[in-house]
Amino acid sequence: MITERFMIPGPKGRLQAILQLPDGFDRTRDRCTVVILMHGIMPNPVTIPLPHFARALVNSGYAALRFFFYGNWGSDGTNEEVTVPGEIEDARAVYRLVRSWPFADKVVLLGHSQGGVVAGMLAGQLACQFQQEAAAPPDGSQPSATESDGPLAPPDALILLSPGAVLKDYAREGRLFGLRVDPENPPERKRVLWYTIGRDYILTAQTLPIYETSALYTGPVCICHGTIDRIVPFRYSERYAAGYADARLHPIPGANHFYSFRRRRVDALLLAFLRARL
Repeated sequence: MITERFMIPGPKGRLQAILQLPDGFDRTRDRCTVVILMHGIMPNPVTIPLPHFARALVNSGYAALRFFFYGNWGSDGTNEEVTVPGEIEDARAVYRLVRSWPFADKVVLLGHSQGGVVAGMLAGQLACQFQQEAAAPPDGSQPSATESDGPLAPPDALILLSPGAVLKDYAREGRLFGLRVDPENPPERKRVLWYTIGRDYILTAQTLPIYETSALYTGPVCICHGTIDRIVPFRYSERYAAGYADARLHPIPGANHFYSFRRRRVDALLLAFLRARL
């Protein structure tokens, strides 16, 4: 496995990225599908379970790009600057870069927990914007997926792992991982375990059109969710699946939010989905 670490310019600062490629992969000659993996809230250097799924993907011939959102480990900024809308713009910058890589045959978005919210909303935004541009390009030409200032084609597939749409309800209720705040007038910052959550995170999360935006994506969607997830209840993924035009929801019996002892089952589902739909 080839592993490269580098920084990606984001809208507010640099984003630390880890690209993994199959052994012997030649960027100048070979092409493959690139899967962009997005972490949840309060990440750390290993950010389980994404490293496991990245390895499974690369061992099966895909490229895996993980990155840390602005304000998180290794990237510029501080925790209290993090918001979901800001993460969507970070993800858009990363997606635009990957679409410009000559060896990227297809591009897939994969998000876990809050990263699933970001991946789903970005996919919906991209699909909507691309359709609008395609219907009426300003210069009469066809839109390009790789022009730096042009419309971006939507992802070729979308994978949501325990997507954390519950964050909107938590923000409205003022719930932060066991702590309580006034949802109408939250503090400027609140320490939660090793992480600092800012006021803007709470306020912007309360009005996110999570399902409405995500449903604008009409490509193939794979959703996995543990049946004993105590962080994001399973019903949130059921609502995701109901809103998509082409989605399959896979309950993972006995799995928690991080798929402990069930990750090989998820591996098999992800790889089967990619092989069948791409």
